Amino acid sequence: MSFDRHLSRRSFLSFSALTAASALAGCASSANTVTSGDTTIIYRSPMRLFQSPGASSVPSGAELAVMYGPIEDGGFLIPAVPYEQIDPRYYRQRVVDPTGQPPGTIVVDTPSRFLYLVQGDGMAMRYGVGIGREGFAWQGSGVIQWRQRWPRWKPPNEMVARQPELVKYSIENGGMEPGLKNPLGARALYIFSNGEDTLYRLHGNPDWRSIGKAVSSGCVRLMNQDIIDLYDRVPTKAPIVVWQ
Repeated sequence: MSFDRHLSRRSFLSFSALTAASALAGCASSANTVTSGDTTIIYRSPMRLFQSPGASSVPSGAELAVMYGPIEDGGFLIPAVPYEQIDPRYYRQRVVDPTGQPPGTIVVDTPSRFLYLVQGDGMAMRYGVGIGREGFAWQGSGVIQWRQRWPRWKPPNEMVARQPELVKYSIENGGMEPGLKNPLGARALYIFSNGEDTLYRLHGNPDWRSIGKAVSSGCVRLMNQDIIDLYDRVPTKAPIVVWQ
């Protein structure tokens, strides 16, 4: 596969300079579809989970070193991801589109731990994701109503009730300030359906170990380098479909 031509020059230069110097919130199955208003919920059989065609290819080591190298962004230095310790299927890569959705659509295949961004040439960008408890709580279609760089994390009151130690980051207290330890990471995409916030987010995360796994809390998380790439490709109001 050729190098991701959409990788920003800023990211590449940041990686080069750094190498020279030293190197969350709210988120069932058959082939039936139910429509209510402008929301379509698609139920799928576990036997029909997407299996990406063999035409996809894993990026080379040199490409991966740039894709997952350190990035200076928004005043923060995002550390490199030790990609050698991650299952290669979860690397960001361009694959034959298995979704059947229109170009520009985001598809989250929750059971397979993949997120697809459908492109206009029969291909899709595929990203590995981690799914939290809230990540299994919502499915259907919506739009990316809001996007934010380095968001504040405001755990819902239900989470604070379960984990009182989070009260200092509650909605009432203004949430956790942006930063490398913030659970929403470098970017967040907020999903609305029928004009209402689903409390379901796509977001970055500092813990690369959670990719491909079901973790204790959160929604759909990507590595910070991947959520930045996705953010730069996806405009506000982009359609999204989430399958469970």
